[in-house]
Amino acid sequence: MAAPQSALSVSLFVAVWTAGMAAMMFPAISPVVLLYNRLAKNSDSNATLLVEGGKGPYSVKMVLFIGCYLAVWALTGLVLLLGWSLLLNSAIAATGLSSIIYGSILVAAGAYQFSPLKAKCLGYCESPMSFFMRRWRNGTLGAVTMGTYHGLYCLGCCWSYFLLMVALGWMDILWMALFAGIIFGEKMWSRGIWIARAAGIGLAIAGGIAALGMIDISGYGAMTSDQGMQEPSSMQDRMEDSGMQDQMSDGGMDM
Repeated sequence: MAAPQSALSVSLFVAVWTAGMAAMMFPAISPVVLLYNRLAKNSDSNATLLVEGGKGPYSVKMVLFIGCYLAVWALTGLVLLLGWSLLLNSAIAATGLSSIIYGSILVAAGAYQFSPLKAKCLGYCESPMSFFMRRWRNGTLGAVTMGTYHGLYCLGCCWSYFLLMVALGWMDILWMALFAGIIFGEKMWSRGIWIARAAGIGLAIAGGIAALGMIDISGYGAMTSDQGMQEPSSMQDRMEDSGMQDQMSDGGMDM
């Protein structure tokens, strides 16, 4: 019975993850979808445009374009779940070096913000017209190809944020809203690379401080487990001190 439950849990995670990514990326991807809407209409024949109710090759291409974009993020969520949450989290906790490892992840995510790949992917996300001029393909197969390519460019631009959300347990609404705002600023401002680099500096600084054990950055409470192990001993010490005080007070009364 465990296998169906595990399959159900994975399916639920992928569904929730994809819906969350769609909500987070909606402000940033909207200009791309609207531009594709216009370009697809212009490239279609008059017969396609006059299909009653809008149900025809044009609407199919829109669904395929958006669906393939979301499929990239769904597969990313599945990889993060199986490759990180189910395998690496417990291994990291067992090492006793969780603060150093999580801090190093933050530093690496911050350093990526300065990489050429980040700049290239962000350039295509900032300029939808440049993307379509380079990657335009006609037909339904073209919609699949372009939707996948755009999903990959967005993944190359933003994967570090979502790795942090999964690896560090930052899946609550506040962190999602913060990263969504950063992504929106990166893609909508013509100098969004400066927002990316400012975020990178902040991540690197936070990672360095976390690696030194000065702050707890994990939403899983990896560092609090050590505190929990220390708590019983401190309680035991208090009980022993209390017992010694009782013995001393009894001895004083006997005297």
